[in-house]
Formats: sequence, C-alpha cells, structure tokens
Amino acid sequence: MTELGLPEDILACLFDLDGVVTKTAVVHAAAWKETFDALLREREGDGFRPFDAVADYDEYVDGLPRADGVRTFLASRGIELPEGTPGDPPDAPTVHGVGNRKNDLLLDKIRTGGVEAYDSTLRYIEAARAQGLRTAIVSSSANCRDVLRAIGAEDLFDVRVDGVVAAERGLPGKPHPDTFLAAARDLGVEARQAAVFEDALAGMDAGRAGSFGYVVGLDRAGQAEALYAHGADRVVRDLAELGGKE
Repeated sequence: MTELGLPEDILACLFDLDGVVTKTAVVHAAAWKETFDALLREREGDGFRPFDAVADYDEYVDGLPRADGVRTFLASRGIELPEGTPGDPPDAPTVHGVGNRKNDLLLDKIRTGGVEAYDSTLRYIEAARAQGLRTAIVSSSANCRDVLRAIGAEDLFDVRVDGVVAAERGLPGKPHPDTFLAAARDLGVEARQAAVFEDALAGMDAGRAGSFGYVVGLDRAGQAEALYAHGADRVVRDLAELGGKE
C-alpha cells in the first residue's frame, strides 16, 4: 500500500461530493424530510409516518439522482406519482415536481447556512495530486459545480461528472457504475486503476459493480458494517486515517 493507503497500481481517485468532500449530506437529508413530510401530511393527514432523516435517507435517497430518490422513497410507502418533466414547477404533483421542490429547499438552506468542507478530505486530495494521482468529482447533484466553487475546491479536480453531465450523456446514476466509469475514462485510466471514495451505500454498490481497483467507504453515519456489505474494501471515519497528511 502507498502512503495514501491505496494499492500501488491506483492511478486515479474518484470522489463523491456530499458526505465525502462536503458536509452537505445532513442538509440534503433535512431538505428531503421537509419535502416528503409535507407530501405525506397532505395525503395522509396529521397521523402520517414522517420521513426518517437517517434510516429513510440512507436506504432510499442517499447517493441517488434526485428523481430516483423520489421514486424509491415513495414506492416504499406505496405511493406512485406521474413522472412529469424536469421543468415541472416545485408545486407540481409529479416525481420531478417533488424533486424540484426538494432542490429549491436545499439551495435555500445552502444560501442561508453556507457550505462546509471536510478539511481532511481536501488535504487528502491535495496529497494525492502532489503524488501524481488524477482526481475526479462524481456526484448525482446538479449543484455540484456551485458547491465546489463555494468551498474553493473546483481546481482540485481534473474531471467533473455530476448530475448535469450525467443528463447530457444519458448516464444512469448510482447504484449503477456508469458515472464513475465515465470519470475514469475521462481521466484516461481503467476502472481497476481507480479508487472510489463514497459515503453512500448506493456508491458502494456502484464501486463494486464497476470493478474498481479499490473502494473506500466513509462512515459518516455509523454504518461501517453496511458499507462493507455493499462492497467497500476499507471503511474509515475520516480520510486522515488513510494517510497523505503532509
């Protein structure tokens, strides 16, 4: 293993955004909860079962493209909505309308609360680049570029494959490996030469499905066992545990 805690043949590092580079996972969870609770209350009255911002978030929406998260969670409650279109207004009773409502809430929370990075992750990325490794950000978020700019980290990545790029290229999101595979191709490496860094179970599934050389699970929510079960080669609570501190 190298000083970065990676196999010797790894040439590139592919990082998820929320929960790995930035502390926005909790903001996403809060926006999803506000969105889903309002929908459930409207359909079922005050006795509705609320969205659990930990269990439901981890199981049904974390790491997934926005519309997939809407479909998956609502299906768990036996609810099916019309698809609608990506341009639906946030009050539309459609999958895309609900997703856009969540995104509006998220952006408002980011504007009012700001975005905070995991400094240890930024140090790790800088150390990886200093040792000649190529880096990519791989996120289902359509707001990825704005978030990176907000924390001054856009220049830390050679390649960005986010929700916008995935839509342009017709790439299915996690748990499919396509976005990670696209990032590896854009960096000019094989999947076996790339390491995936993720905190979501869907991201672990993507890393395993894509046969990547190494998959690192970031345990931000006390789910180390589940991260291993979904394909992690190693689970850490912080990237400082891997090395690259200098």
